[in-house]
Amino acid sequence: MSRALSLLLIPPVREAVQARYRAYRQKKASPFAAFFNTLMILLGWIFLRFESPEWQRIRANHHHWFPHIAHSRPKPADALRYLLQCFWLLITRRPPAPKKRRYAERWQRLQRNYIMGMKGFPQRIQQFELGQRLWQRFSQLNRRVRQALFIAVGILVALMALLCISQPFELWAQFVFVLLLWCVAMMVRRLPGRLPSLMLIVLSLTVSCRYLWWRYTETLNWGDSFSLACGLLLLVAETYAWAVLVLCYFQTAWPLHRQPVPMPADVDSWPTVDLMVPTYNEDLGVVKPAIYAALGIDWPKDKLNIYILDDGNRPEFKAFAEQVGVRYIARPTHEHAKAGNINHALKQATGEFVAIFDCDHVSTRSFLQLTVGWFFKDKKLAMLQTPHHFFSPDPFERNLGRFRQTPNEGTLFYGLVQDGNDMWDATFFCGSCAVLRRSALDEIGGIAVETVTEDAHTSLRLHRLGHTSAYIRIPQAAGLATESLAAHVGQRIRWARGMAQIFRLDNPLLGKGLKLGQRLCYTNAMLHFFSGGPRLIFLLAPLVFLLLHAYIIYAPALAIALYVLPHMIHASLTSSRLQSKYRYSFWGEIYETVLAWYIARPTTAALFNPYKSKFNVTAKGGHSDQDRFDWVITRPYLCLVILNLAGIVFGVWRLFFGPADELMTVVLNLVWVLYNMLILGGAIAVAVEVKQMRQSHRVEIAMSASLAKADGHLFPCTLRDYSDGGVGVEMRVPGQFKEGDKALLLLKRGQQEFSFPCFITRASGVHVGMRLEQLSINQHIEFIQCTFARADTWALWQDGFPEDKPVESLRDVLMLGIHGYMRMADYSPPIIRGIIAGLTTLIAWIVSFIPQSVGREPAFIQKEAVA
Repeated sequence: MSRALSLLLIPPVREAVQARYRAYRQKKASPFAAFFNTLMILLGWIFLRFESPEWQRIRANHHHWFPHIAHSRPKPADALRYLLQCFWLLITRRPPAPKKRRYAERWQRLQRNYIMGMKGFPQRIQQFELGQRLWQRFSQLNRRVRQALFIAVGILVALMALLCISQPFELWAQFVFVLLLWCVAMMVRRLPGRLPSLMLIVLSLTVSCRYLWWRYTETLNWGDSFSLACGLLLLVAETYAWAVLVLCYFQTAWPLHRQPVPMPADVDSWPTVDLMVPTYNEDLGVVKPAIYAALGIDWPKDKLNIYILDDGNRPEFKAFAEQVGVRYIARPTHEHAKAGNINHALKQATGEFVAIFDCDHVSTRSFLQLTVGWFFKDKKLAMLQTPHHFFSPDPFERNLGRFRQTPNEGTLFYGLVQDGNDMWDATFFCGSCAVLRRSALDEIGGIAVETVTEDAHTSLRLHRLGHTSAYIRIPQAAGLATESLAAHVGQRIRWARGMAQIFRLDNPLLGKGLKLGQRLCYTNAMLHFFSGGPRLIFLLAPLVFLLLHAYIIYAPALAIALYVLPHMIHASLTSSRLQSKYRYSFWGEIYETVLAWYIARPTTAALFNPYKSKFNVTAKGGHSDQDRFDWVITRPYLCLVILNLAGIVFGVWRLFFGPADELMTVVLNLVWVLYNMLILGGAIAVAVEVKQMRQSHRVEIAMSASLAKADGHLFPCTLRDYSDGGVGVEMRVPGQFKEGDKALLLLKRGQQEFSFPCFITRASGVHVGMRLEQLSINQHIEFIQCTFARADTWALWQDGFPEDKPVESLRDVLMLGIHGYMRMADYSPPIIRGIIAGLTTLIAWIVSFIPQSVGREPAFIQKEAVA
């Protein structure tokens, strides 16, 4: 007791007690929480001796060691959170004993030696004389003999794989088998190079194929027709997912990383290019930057013809084309939408090559010089595609607040998949940011018009005639992403319907002219858009057991865990390794769930009636003046949420009152339902449309610039962001400009310098915001070419994301699900709002007890450890 009283005189204890009292007075804590935390502080100082230097260092870095516990806002359960976090830290952060440290150092040394050995492995093979002689003799063999040897080796490998996949194991043997494969995967997953990636692919395919074999041979309930029907439906969805996984590995295991080919030195040999910008109902303000940038492309002016293809026949567009000196084409009829618009223009254009840009895509000055060189090197090259890059956030990025933090939905395709397609000469034409050889287009009759995805169908026809394609993964243009979730979904519906039409009318697996790699790449692209049905099946599958008591997987719960979990873990590890910076783990679940209901119907309908379709134009350049919840888009998700809630209620009831031998099966299905609920919560979070007041989106950059006052004084600064209507700069010295001042912004392009009149709209310290005003047409063109059209503007955007961390990604996605329900509660009626708020609060309260991983220790702690 005397120690407790004396501790109250110690300043740290007195400050902690006073902090609890202040939190209580400011209503940040309940009286019980303040009293309980004060009591725990006194007990901790009495029994744990918090005055010791070690505890003082931990208290000084409270946020580092206990990041999820608010020190200034005590809660009644904080004591338990502290205990759990301390226990977690003792397990994960305990310094190794000297003997264990020696083992760790040896293991690190072995890893370094292995990495260095693998780097020199190709050179050692080349120096190995026996291997060289064997390879020379193999190369001298007859072509048919070599093919026979390859076939024999392939058959042998296939037989060995079949034996490994189909061999039945007892549950204990299966556990040992998957444990060994998991250990191998964990050993190689962080090693550099492509060989570890191929090893992970082999391990993943082994586990996944073994799982699928087990599903087909041991898990169907033949004694119950309803269970059998539901089980077969789930098995079809799993087979689809397995096929897409295998094709994805094939497509992305070895990306080509094609580099540009320089243009010939003789400029007179450069070809004539027709640059076409089709438009239909977009605002002129959206189209102007694309035309201004096209005017500045580095190409001989007499060999570059710029066309505005106006399918809306609008007089203001014709007047604008005459004003800036580009050609204007409008057709009298409007059949076949964008494809028909381009085909009509091709009848009037005469260039050797055709470059196509969507009307919102702003090209860089280097676009043609970076792309056309390959057409000189490869005379059979018919199409070269560059990435579609977007400088505005798409609905996922904007509504979830993840712009420039998480790779967007298209980054995987343009960052990895197209690069993998290029390896197999299967690059797709994507409708914009591409160059096509005119003679090859004429050979296939122009842009394909039979489907609503005219771009992919056009490239398929080119490949069928033996033409080649190419892809350069360097962004050479940037455009506007879809402005709303409804527009985004509508765009994906069109893509899905079009791919289903191609699959039905011009199936890449059938017909002549395609190589095996091309057939597989096209098939995978089309199968991707059939994911809606399987995704809905996965969201509903556990409910069949919980609500209807049907055994869709007729096997013990332990067996299900030993086959399903390794399949999922290996697929996640391998995908994380391959996709890395292009798609974070588990984020694909959100994307596919949002689109599942909406693409399932059109793809199914297109398979039965491929001729019934309608082309819809994606809206660009819109804005919203307030936050809103899109209840129409979320109807399917809300229905699924209600069904899953019913499944949870029935599952909990069966835990207490159901058969005892089904306990583990019920638990597995409840975990599955909870995961589905959180994924649906993420889909709901995307439906909260964040207000977008700007019509001109800001682009972040770091570029030298200058500001000039009316009296001639010049001030150096750094351009931090810009848009089509204004800029933001960072001054070297604060207070040089104030709101309402006028200035000239000076920017350089090469050796030339340009000035633009500005009006200061905000000034805060060194940060100054300005609005461009009264720009002439020439000044507007020069501004676009100094900013948007710079050759290096977009080059590093795709590589600006850190490596994927699957555990962190899983936590982010699950927390996003909780956040989605909380956001929906804000827009719900009071009764529903109270229910949702209660459930999300309960879930968040449970999640708050989960220990958090911490980063590296503070520097002074590391120094003491070394000492």
